[in-house]
Amino acid sequence: MSEPILKVSNLTKRFGGLAAVNDVSTVIETGKINAIIGPNGAGKTTFFNLIGGTHRPSSGSIVFKGQDITSLRTDQVAQLGISRTFQSTALFDMATVLDNLIVGHRLRTRSGLWDVLWGSARLKEEERICRQKARDALDFVGLSHIAHRLAGDITQEERKRVAFALALSTEPTLVMLDEPAGGVNPEETVGLAALIRKMVASGLTVCLIEHKMDMIMSLADKILVLNYGEKIAEGTPAEVRANPAVIDAYLGTDHAGIDHMEAADAGA
Repeated sequence: MSEPILKVSNLTKRFGGLAAVNDVSTVIETGKINAIIGPNGAGKTTFFNLIGGTHRPSSGSIVFKGQDITSLRTDQVAQLGISRTFQSTALFDMATVLDNLIVGHRLRTRSGLWDVLWGSARLKEEERICRQKARDALDFVGLSHIAHRLAGDITQEERKRVAFALALSTEPTLVMLDEPAGGVNPEETVGLAALIRKMVASGLTVCLIEHKMDMIMSLADKILVLNYGEKIAEGTPAEVRANPAVIDAYLGTDHAGIDHMEAADAGA
């Protein structure tokens, strides 16, 4: 088994007297699809925010590819190779889809004010590379045909794919997806799941938060279950599905089954 790409140890985040994430330890396995599930308010997005540098932990540590990133800023974390999407995809709606993606690759450029003022060769070359990387990302997610459409005119499912492309445009090794299938229909969900598998097949590691249990149970290699900020279970889909603590957290009864879990999660 390869070394995990990311290791979280005793991670805690308190907001006043509330522990949104409480003493969570886990690893994100390299080259796998890692999932995080739990009811609303379980601490899933806060957990993502801690890894991505949006929040600083109250205690604990985060190590990415052997480097401690616990106290790094969001841009520093992204530079190291961690990218993420959000529940709501924020785009520049009056710009084209391609131009939205060009902005994403700027993370990897070095041109400064003087390059802009002088129209330097470095600036021109970086602009060429940014444009090509944006096209490559659009091609990967199957959206080359809408490159020149305004972002405000595309569908919800296309916005989800653009969010994937934005994450890819920063050249990550770990992609974190926050509810990637939220707000799309079952057929579109199947297509997004196939895209996630394609990402892993291309050499990326994926960690996702998702409420659609059918999708998670068929997609994930490993699942972490959070409830009230604490880890209550971790393992393969089969192990998690059969775990009494997970059943109780979702249902409050002795009934098991993925259909019950999904119904409880959707209403949480």
